[in-house]
Amino acid sequence: MKILLVGGGGREHALAWRLAQSPSVSEIICAPGNPGMAEAARLAPVQATDVEALTKLAVDEKVALVVVGPEAPLTLGLADKLAALNIPVFGPMQAAARVEASKAFTKDLCAAANVPTAASQTFTEAAPAKAFLDGLTPPYVIKADGLAAGKGVIIAETRDEAETAIDEMLSGKFGAASAKLVIEEFLEGEEASLFALCDGKNAIAFGGAQDHKRVGDGDQGPNTGGMGAYSPAPILDQAMTDRVMAEIVQPSLRALSDVHAPYRGVLFAGLMIGQQGPKLIEYNARFGDPECQVLMMRLQSDLALILLAAANGDLANAPAIEFDLRPAVTVVLAAKGYPDTPKAGGAINGLDKANAIEGVKVFHAGTSLKDSQLVASGGRVLNVTAIGDDLRQAVDRAYQAVDLIDFADGFCRRDIAWRAFNR
Repeated sequence: MKILLVGGGGREHALAWRLAQSPSVSEIICAPGNPGMAEAARLAPVQATDVEALTKLAVDEKVALVVVGPEAPLTLGLADKLAALNIPVFGPMQAAARVEASKAFTKDLCAAANVPTAASQTFTEAAPAKAFLDGLTPPYVIKADGLAAGKGVIIAETRDEAETAIDEMLSGKFGAASAKLVIEEFLEGEEASLFALCDGKNAIAFGGAQDHKRVGDGDQGPNTGGMGAYSPAPILDQAMTDRVMAEIVQPSLRALSDVHAPYRGVLFAGLMIGQQGPKLIEYNARFGDPECQVLMMRLQSDLALILLAAANGDLANAPAIEFDLRPAVTVVLAAKGYPDTPKAGGAINGLDKANAIEGVKVFHAGTSLKDSQLVASGGRVLNVTAIGDDLRQAVDRAYQAVDLIDFADGFCRRDIAWRAFNR
């Protein structure tokens, strides 16, 4: 089958790499793609947010499946356009994608479905938002309601920091995304990510991972889109996975159906697992980035047939989902200045040496070519990913590869997987 893959980041490179290994795939078209994805796919110069052009591309190329990587085209209604033309699409329609597009919507959904989550309220004005802080103890969690590229969550340690965050968000720090904000209680525990494949009626667990959101070692500094990840996450054993599916994912899917928004695609549950059990932090309507990279390193099944079955509402007949039991880790190489003002244009060399290490694959996240020279074009630039016989070997391989990459304007965290090692 011919597949159109929408997106151009590290997540999409990992998906393209794995899809290209599916015997059922004849060709992959990536829109817009990146230089790394050109190894596995034909690139089409169509932006991921250009819904009309993407729809036309899918029609003209007579693709058998569209796989949507990032959240933006889903919230803009790409899946709706494709479904209207009877083109199978892996990704939720606009109404269901609200689970990521609006944190306030998700909070209401959780209340309706009795899904465990942090107590919260939603605000559009600063005065009542600040008054709500009186009933909370620090740290305070301030979230932009809409999409903010993974950076719209502020964990404020003091009341002054919280009030500043409220003022900045409601004054347009994240544009329209923070015209409304959600303030919630701080949850104690260990974070983890669980992914579920959904076909509008059924859902099956598709592996877990643990992300590293803060920019600096020891989980210091501001939140980012993710500085690294590993899979499997020890805290998400089979018993905990079953519990999350029963207490969080399945009730949420029923609640979405109740509001005429059946969910097809991957549902990404960001979790906090504490003494009271798992609680939902947030939902995302797509694979995590960089969690997708470690899941794709471990997946052994035919990804294309699995995604097609979900898109066609037929997960019951999908191939069995099988993962390599060995752990995988990914380390994000970011441009200096990330997440605030990343430096663009820095030259990158040495990827051949890095990729030559056993068990290593470097996924491009924010790269471009300038006069045949690979350069940085985004905040998160490369995802150096490795699999090993145990987690220590996977981590050592990843950092060995990092050290072979010549990227003077880049930096990374040096403690990815620290929680697992501390166990």
